[in-house]
Amino acid sequence: MSHLPSSTLSPFTRCRAVVVGAAGYSGAEIVGILLQHDAIDLVGLFASATRAENVLRFDQIFPRFRGWTDLKVHAANATEILALEPDVVFLATPHEASHDLAPVLCAQGITVFDLSAAFRLRDQSAYPKHYGFSHAHPQWLEKAVYGIAELNRTAISKAQLIAVPGCYPTSVILALRPLVDAGLLENTSIIVDSTSGVSGAGRSPALKSLFCEVSQQAYGVFTHRHQPEMIQETLSDVIFTPHLGPFDRGILSTIHATLRPNISETQVRETLCNRYASEPFVNILKAGDWPSVSAVQSSNRCDIGLAVDPARQHLILSSAIDNLIKGAAGQAVQCMNIRFGFAETQGFSAPAASNAMPIGVHS
Repeated sequence: MSHLPSSTLSPFTRCRAVVVGAAGYSGAEIVGILLQHDAIDLVGLFASATRAENVLRFDQIFPRFRGWTDLKVHAANATEILALEPDVVFLATPHEASHDLAPVLCAQGITVFDLSAAFRLRDQSAYPKHYGFSHAHPQWLEKAVYGIAELNRTAISKAQLIAVPGCYPTSVILALRPLVDAGLLENTSIIVDSTSGVSGAGRSPALKSLFCEVSQQAYGVFTHRHQPEMIQETLSDVIFTPHLGPFDRGILSTIHATLRPNISETQVRETLCNRYASEPFVNILKAGDWPSVSAVQSSNRCDIGLAVDPARQHLILSSAIDNLIKGAAGQAVQCMNIRFGFAETQGFSAPAASNAMPIGVHS
């Protein structure tokens, strides 16, 4: 196997890739991106063992990919995955499956991008409470790198196990973390209300996600498992309420925070614009413009808008992502590009961000 460190790889080096969980929504999006990536050889597709009683071609499961690939989706099996000699494995699998499979693959020198939460939380004791299983691999919890590409690029470039962030946390961390790092916020609770399309629940059928049943509603109040991830990565006390929205894909997050005295909207906007000035996938919108899920659909982009009530020093941030792309598959491939020295936009079609404009243009 040619598991070369990133320092020896160039944009012209080819990598062999496997996707596990290719029968799910996020897994299918990974496949779609990799098929457009001119430095990747997609050599194997696998589903979870419970989903692969009948071996089907990928384009039978997702007919929109007819003519793209003739690969079949097999039941997940570590021996069969290793036999393909991959350089990269994407795990779009349940948390427990990733927990068991990632260490086996990493032990063979393979770079793993895990889209589950199995290695996101650094506190081993948090897993029984939030995910219902005991974590048996504390050594990999310590080694895993949290895969927010724009904020953790250097660590990602050297990592073997990348824990790809959750979709809700991605929308919140990108908007909040630069402001926390700059010391612009009061040390008070941050309120986050997020709405996700029904694809966030996966492909398994459920009554509330049926076409005639889906409606705007809150769920997981005070109990959603993404809350500790947000707290960990924003270094803030986050109170998070998720909502199900009557649309297929996308996340819109509205974030309320209190600014320190004498911090202005211009300072907030300038901090975000400066932090993301060279980022191709993060756009800070001009004053008066607000993100929408339709504007980011099927893209790897995060759009962020903001406003400040100076009488209250109250900041409202709004961010939008596609939950299946920037919130999952796209972020994973972006991290892969970083890790293996490819152009970060490779595999994507991404217009240049406008964050490098003079601050006066935004305000």
